[in-house]
Amino acid sequence: MAEITARIKWIEGMQMLGESGSGHTLVMDAAPSVGGRDMGVRPMELFLLGLGGCASIDVLTILRKGRHTVSDCVATLRGIRAETDPKVFLEIYMHFVVTGKGLPAHAVERAIRLSEETYCSASAMLGKTAKIQSTYEIMED
Repeated sequence: MAEITARIKWIEGMQMLGESGSGHTLVMDAAPSVGGRDMGVRPMELFLLGLGGCASIDVLTILRKGRHTVSDCVATLRGIRAETDPKVFLEIYMHFVVTGKGLPAHAVERAIRLSEETYCSASAMLGKTAKIQSTYEIMED
């Protein structure tokens, strides 16, 4: 089994410093309505960022292995959470804008499908509570 570690250190108020096992850090904070100062990313936003990053890496890797030329990939995510605790994600919408030369739609569709169904660990976990829907558009270089 692979192990991933993280360390969270309280700074002040509701502000936390997160440090990944690979040594990278980020600041998290809560909304002012719950005692935060809005000085960092919300922890639940990190789930969406993680999903978007995981899926984007998969899409790029799959397209490049297919020898497609990709010059840009942007994923925009929107999550709908439950109204009561625990406020899990119920729906997540991911929209990819993939830019390249002569990218065939079937290749982009396949890359997104493979990410969702086979490769993306974040999608597999979040998909246990949320319906994840993906759309895409292709931009020509």
